[in-house]
Amino acid sequence: MAQGIKIFAGRASKEIAKNIADAYGTRLGDVLVQEFSDGEFQPSFEETVRGQDVFIIQSTMPPTDNLMELLLMVDAAKRASARKIVAVIPYFGFARQDRKDKPRVAIGARLVANMLEAAGIHRLITMDLHADQIQGFFEIPVDHLYGSTIFFPEIAKLDRENIVMAAPDAGGTKRANSYAKKLNVGLAICHKQRKQANEVAEMTVIGDVEGKDVILMDDMCDTAGTLTTACDMFMEKGAKSVRAFCTHAVLSGPAYERIENSKLTELVVTDTIPLKKTSSKIRVLSTGDLFSDVIRKLVNNESISSHFVIS
Repeated sequence: MAQGIKIFAGRASKEIAKNIADAYGTRLGDVLVQEFSDGEFQPSFEETVRGQDVFIIQSTMPPTDNLMELLLMVDAAKRASARKIVAVIPYFGFARQDRKDKPRVAIGARLVANMLEAAGIHRLITMDLHADQIQGFFEIPVDHLYGSTIFFPEIAKLDRENIVMAAPDAGGTKRANSYAKKLNVGLAICHKQRKQANEVAEMTVIGDVEGKDVILMDDMCDTAGTLTTACDMFMEKGAKSVRAFCTHAVLSGPAYERIENSKLTELVVTDTIPLKKTSSKIRVLSTGDLFSDVIRKLVNNESISSHFVIS
């Protein structure tokens, strides 16, 4: 293993962690997780980390055991005298709880930030936070990477003359607009109103999509309700085809069924969250090279600014 650097993975992110380690040119460190009959578990490093820069890779999607496992691994590394501990969280869970949007609710993202810092991390590397301001919840450096680094080369392969970038809701307008400006193409927006979480009450389309190949951009796809409804609306407005690019494949509840039954040409996602099952309409892109390059540059004290822009 590379001198001074060790990369470990939580159980929820073994595949992406292996891709990152392979791209870095090393192997994953040995971690043993002891499980008790009541559901309690205890991770332990089966090799020394004393004086090492330790990178722990774990996405924190549900169940909350994933977050707890990461916290325990960070604490174990700290107590084993690691020199620095970097949490690599490809998908940062609880990011939708970034503010008080109604009385008497928690700000879950801030609580997670506090727990990670209390556990002992020195730095965070993550991708496409649901809300950019979550970076400000930390008192340590946060390297916030963007899915555009992965997606833009794929989009650039398509016929630019007929593309329209689209946002499934107003919150995604900034993201879609950055692609539209870079590609010099049109922009469309779906305006949605919700009855409650994960349930869309009404949607309308803003922009001309007739005869166009629409590309929907979003940071995550959860139940796929918004995505598939937007797709159907664009097709009704005369779109030639609709593709979707979403960084995090949360895909809970009826998501897979909705995607299969929708008019989507394809849904392109990254491997920040492992798929629960395969689908003919879902294509997964690896983030291994991106994360490994960022880790390498951090280790060598090099700039990583190039990863913060569409290129």
